[in-house]
Amino acid sequence: MANSLILCDTNILIELLKGNPVIVSGLREIGQHRIVISSVTLAEVMVGALNRTELKKILKALKAIRIVHVDEDISAKSLELLQAYGLSHKLDIPDSLIAATALTKGHQLLTLNVKDFRFIKSLRLYSLPEK
Repeated sequence: MANSLILCDTNILIELLKGNPVIVSGLREIGQHRIVISSVTLAEVMVGALNRTELKKILKALKAIRIVHVDEDISAKSLELLQAYGLSHKLDIPDSLIAATALTKGHQLLTLNVKDFRFIKSLRLYSLPEK
């Protein structure tokens, strides 16, 4: 799986934008060509911007990252996940869409909140290499 794409969760992007050295180094090691984000993740980061200046900085910083847009397959898988795990595990809509993106596209998911996803069968979580 050395060349498979890695879908980054919102918390990874937030830490990247903060300049967290562990995340920056880990993503550099993965390689920009293997990193993708969901349009849901981009939307969550955009909503977190404090003002227009910060929003412009965020968009500029993330310009080189490929975005996977929600399509019919992702939407359908997200609904399946919500039905299976919404009540039992409190899976929310953004996380269900992000997990559904990874599942339908065959990507591994990189997240700092493993507990939010580990119960989803067949979802492959990616771990940053230990330093």
